[in-house]
Amino acid sequence: MILCMLLLTHTTIAQFTNVINSNRPGFSESPYSVGSRVYQLETSLFYRETNKYPTFYRPQSYGVDFLLRSSFLNEKLEFNINLAYQNEKVGFQNIFNSSYQKAGISKLIVAAKYLVFEKKYEDKSKEIRSWVARNSFDWKRLIPSVAIYAGANTGVPENIYKANSFSPKVGILLQNDLSDNFNIITNMFYDRIGTELPELSYIVTATYSYRPRWSIFIENQTMFDKNQYQSNIGTGIAFLFNRNLQLNSSFRLLADGKSSGYYSSFGASYRLNRHVDKVINLDKKGKSSKKKRFFGKKGFLNNLTSKFKNLFRKKQNRISTKKSNLKKETIQSIKNNSSSNEENSQKKSLRTKPLRKRVSPSKIKIEKDKSKKGFFNILKKREKDEKQDSEKNAKELEKEIKDLEKEVKKDNKRLKKEESKKKKKENKKKKRKQKDEEDDVKEDN
Repeated sequence: MILCMLLLTHTTIAQFTNVINSNRPGFSESPYSVGSRVYQLETSLFYRETNKYPTFYRPQSYGVDFLLRSSFLNEKLEFNINLAYQNEKVGFQNIFNSSYQKAGISKLIVAAKYLVFEKKYEDKSKEIRSWVARNSFDWKRLIPSVAIYAGANTGVPENIYKANSFSPKVGILLQNDLSDNFNIITNMFYDRIGTELPELSYIVTATYSYRPRWSIFIENQTMFDKNQYQSNIGTGIAFLFNRNLQLNSSFRLLADGKSSGYYSSFGASYRLNRHVDKVINLDKKGKSSKKKRFFGKKGFLNNLTSKFKNLFRKKQNRISTKKSNLKKETIQSIKNNSSSNEENSQKKSLRTKPLRKRVSPSKIKIEKDKSKKGFFNILKKREKDEKQDSEKNAKELEKEIKDLEKEVKKDNKRLKKEESKKKKKENKKKKRKQKDEEDDVKEDN
């Protein structure tokens, strides 16, 4: 499996890449789709030959393999058709040791895959505080991107192993991008479900891009059914001719319980790119400017969201609004307390005169003062909390600056040590030269 999506540019939107993303010349399949309104054709000419001769063997076969890929409903959903036309020599071991030629469609699979989970990685090139953090391995890269695969063998080809009926095929596609230039793809398939010969298989492919336009791969494929197992190990190379054209070739060794041989292929992948990125207008905060309104400007949902507008304002505006609201609430509470106290004093004055002395206006003033003091205490606490937060932020910044200074000092010490070592080596060389010259002069004398 050769992937060119990381050779020149990164993905721009969903699955689409500015450079062709091909599955050839490997047999594995990436979980990513080609992108919407992209029509991609992947072809290969192949030749296969086996050495041993069991019953119903196929010593030679050659043909053409086509894979048409496209995505038009969803960026994560891809539809593909895999068709192979080949000419093969089929023989069987008996008294006469006869054989015959056979040509036709050997494979016709209609399938679809959907990206269930896409693993995104952090860009460590922007990390400037620590060289170790910038160049260390990201263990999150061990989590693969996952896609599900579902297809159908149409039953068009006539196979000598009696697998010519309509049958489904399902699988799981995984991909680990261990670095920007190296990835591993794992496929697991269950094929010919419900037929006489169901098949389990897996494919593991490691791809490495060693130059901007060149990449190589190593692949292992193994298939199991109730009669035999087949396995092959292969390698190949791909060259990116331009953004929409890729050339590739591969060679692999074949082996099963009774025969062995080799397989070679040469092919090309081409895409017709009609992809158009969606235009989304963003505001200053990076959010879409379009706002969906329900029930009008003064609707039910709008009234609910209006209560939380202060959460999206700046910090200073929120604090000022909170202070004003607190002032209003405290003033109203003071008025309510004073009015209730006056009413109680009037009621008590109607009863007895001694009670009139107990409820004096001085007590009302004290209660007012207490309420005012409580209001100012709240404001003071708010200010203290803000100061503490600012001091914490300042301390954290100072710590970061100190750490950076320590790292710079360490680097400077290391550079000085290296320079001193170099100087010592140069001095030793000079002394050796001087000694050699002196020895030469002594010998001449």
